[in-house]
Amino acid sequence: MKTPLPLGLKKSFGYGDRLGLAGPGHIAANARHDFAPIFAQQSIREMARTNRTPQEVMKAAQDALAAVDYSGPWGADADHLKTPADVDVTAAAGFTFFTIDPSEFVVNAADTMSAADLEAAFAEQVKDKIYGGEDVADLYLTTAFETEGAQHRFDKETFLRAAVKYGRATAHCEKMARHMADTIKRPYEIEVSVDETDSPTSPLEHLFFANELRRRGISVVSLAPRFIGEFEKGVDYKGDFAAFENALTAHVAIAKAFGPYKISIHSGSDKFSIYPIIGRVCGDLLHVKTAGTSYLEALRVIARAEPGLFREIVDYSGGRFAEDRKTYHIAVTESDVPGLLATPPDDLERVLLDENNGRQLLHVTFGSVLTKGVDAQGRPFRDSILETLQARTDLHTDFLEKHLGRHLDELVRG
Repeated sequence: MKTPLPLGLKKSFGYGDRLGLAGPGHIAANARHDFAPIFAQQSIREMARTNRTPQEVMKAAQDALAAVDYSGPWGADADHLKTPADVDVTAAAGFTFFTIDPSEFVVNAADTMSAADLEAAFAEQVKDKIYGGEDVADLYLTTAFETEGAQHRFDKETFLRAAVKYGRATAHCEKMARHMADTIKRPYEIEVSVDETDSPTSPLEHLFFANELRRRGISVVSLAPRFIGEFEKGVDYKGDFAAFENALTAHVAIAKAFGPYKISIHSGSDKFSIYPIIGRVCGDLLHVKTAGTSYLEALRVIARAEPGLFREIVDYSGGRFAEDRKTYHIAVTESDVPGLLATPPDDLERVLLDENNGRQLLHVTFGSVLTKGVDAQGRPFRDSILETLQARTDLHTDFLEKHLGRHLDELVRG
């Protein structure tokens, strides 16, 4: 049975599969370009919400690859790992790409804290010895950091805001990386993600984070900053394109100087308007993650093949939205739901799967649909969805190849 491998610095694309049947479509899409593929990708949170094990995620990818006798290298991403126990359970399943998520240790309030509060918070960090006893304030305040001919200097305020915001997060990354080094006895690679935080990662904060990783001896293959603008689930980018490109250019320069490592684009699906910018600016130092968009394409199969079932899923999702949206940053609100549920049958696929509000409603309720929801006959939605997808493999593969292929097409167009 084929096993995943580390993919190194080649530009790469992650194909999340919440149902275990998207592999054929992912493989077909990936054949269109030369991105190194990650065919097994799921976060700890998604595994919990779908009642899947790391072994099941891995087996689904391996079975799809074996069916077409796939012979190229591929990766397996254990995404958004927060504890050593998360590492252990995914490493045991054979994952090779481990995404550390230190977001619980990021102090978002640092952006607006007073000078006195910053001083006090940094003093607590020093007291807790998270920097190993080194005088990091002196290091950062007296050093000119260079990236592609540009110099970057911290003053006291920018240093304190960066250190208070991200210092404990870098210490947690070190703890996780040390655990991996002690327990994983095969080649693997590490990504660090700080994208699920309240405020953007400035280039200077990225530089601080990257230098702290390097100072702690942590080598990463990719890093996911929190970008400016809105990277909402399942819909296109919202923000100033020129400002995004300028910020991305600075982030890539830091990745080159302090790695090199790839810039990882989380919530990376459906950001068609900025894919040419991302592809042009990042070049090979690029990793893109997608997940929910493949689930939505699976629901598109249901909408075409079993419209009655699709209507039931939509109605159920409307009832779950208030609870399920709590952990997501999205634009659609509870007040939008009644209008979505009132959509006429002939417009249901278009409104729910092609328009932003509908896509987000279905995107955030996937866990409830797949683990709690039942149809009018009392049969779990999950069973009905899987049965339909298995009966319409051709349609499922076609939808995925076209939709994710478009992602890749736009990334290389820039």
